[in-house]
Amino acid sequence: MTVPSGFTASLPLSERAAHGRNARRRASRSCHGWYETARQRPDPIEVIEQQSKERVPELVPIRYGRMLESPFRFYRGAAAIMAADLAPLPNTGLQVQLCGDAHPLNFRLLASPERRLVFDINDFDETLPGPFEWDVKRLAAGFVTAARANGFSVKEQNRTVRACVSAYRERMSEFAGKRTLDVWYAQDDADHLRELMASSMDKEAGRRTDEATARARTRTHLRAFAKLTRVTAEGRRIAPDPPLITPLGQLDASGTGREVELQSLVDGYARTLPYERRHLLRHYRLVDMARKVVGVGSVGTRCWVLLLLGRDDDDPLLLQAKEAQESVLAPHVGGERYDNQGRRVVTGQRLMQTAGDIFLGWTHVVGLDGQGRDFYVRQLWDWKGIARPETMGPGLLSLFGRLCGASLARAHARSGDPVAIAAYLGGSDRFDRALTEFAQGYADQNERDFGAMEVACRSGRIRAESL
Repeated sequence: MTVPSGFTASLPLSERAAHGRNARRRASRSCHGWYETARQRPDPIEVIEQQSKERVPELVPIRYGRMLESPFRFYRGAAAIMAADLAPLPNTGLQVQLCGDAHPLNFRLLASPERRLVFDINDFDETLPGPFEWDVKRLAAGFVTAARANGFSVKEQNRTVRACVSAYRERMSEFAGKRTLDVWYAQDDADHLRELMASSMDKEAGRRTDEATARARTRTHLRAFAKLTRVTAEGRRIAPDPPLITPLGQLDASGTGREVELQSLVDGYARTLPYERRHLLRHYRLVDMARKVVGVGSVGTRCWVLLLLGRDDDDPLLLQAKEAQESVLAPHVGGERYDNQGRRVVTGQRLMQTAGDIFLGWTHVVGLDGQGRDFYVRQLWDWKGIARPETMGPGLLSLFGRLCGASLARAHARSGDPVAIAAYLGGSDRFDRALTEFAQGYADQNERDFGAMEVACRSGRIRAESL
């Protein structure tokens, strides 16, 4: 992967700052507040249906069922719809590596290779270079959607978005004044989170942070092993829970063909790891695999849980091999195309994320149907702490918004030019106010699209299944 086009971080500081300020001519800060439904806007249900064509047919109704639970859940599965809505809007041209799906639930506690808990972005399935504000807009609108789900007033919704966007702007300004390596090494660890919550004087926030930290530390590979596997006559195997977890034997009666396919996946994946990680992986043997349904937007993509064992049955390693399809951003941004979508995901993740999984890699597999598919591979659970915005009150959600905004700024500063972006944003709250207006407008659009999906389900156009 090359650096984002228009990369300016190697220029003198004055030129970088001027480049950022000049971007206001292309897209003023205030113009980001504008959103209205385009006359030639694609049918949102058709966009979702097009995605479904490349997915496992029997799992597609589960995806639809999860999206129909609420407008907030719908939003999680509507990244492709929003990408098409963002594309015709004015943009700054200030390029970063985009997450591509920066909704609030994509930020969580993760384990760093040094075994520290850090707050970071989790999934990068849609990552590609693009204008920085696309991620900020998706995050801001996501917080309005979450706040509405919690019954917040408009004033409380706006306060949450302003907290998020101002944290992004302030953190980017901070990074603009730092040395390059200091930006790269910056992390938001659990201790930093506790300090932030303590400074807020919100006892509930402090308590919830401690609980989330403790919970994350229990979500280890050993706990996943205990929860997802059982002892059988053949030894330790993945416990079935169809259709959410379906072992290989239930998908392929003989098991032979698909077992060869999955072993090919593991072998190809191992070749993408650095030598020392490849050496570590050789200590494990693959003993079982199962198809797993994950998330909301990802439901229907091919996702496998791989159970590997080391010296004995109490020495497990659980990996997740997740299909990587073309990014929803790809039709709307120019630049490099990738021979392997798994590699795209991994490279984007390594650019943006400070909490690097030591087993992160990619591969390509030709399936039993003759179709070639790309995958990326990572550990299934490794100290992951998931936030629950739907349980947060106004004060706590605003604090969570600040955490997410600051974390996104750090990710963008690693791949883009923090000096140029900070100069564009400036010291006033003009960008914050514009994004708040945009977030309200786009949350309205999301609710209309959710309603359209409800109509499509009632009419029989799509079939939804609740699981």
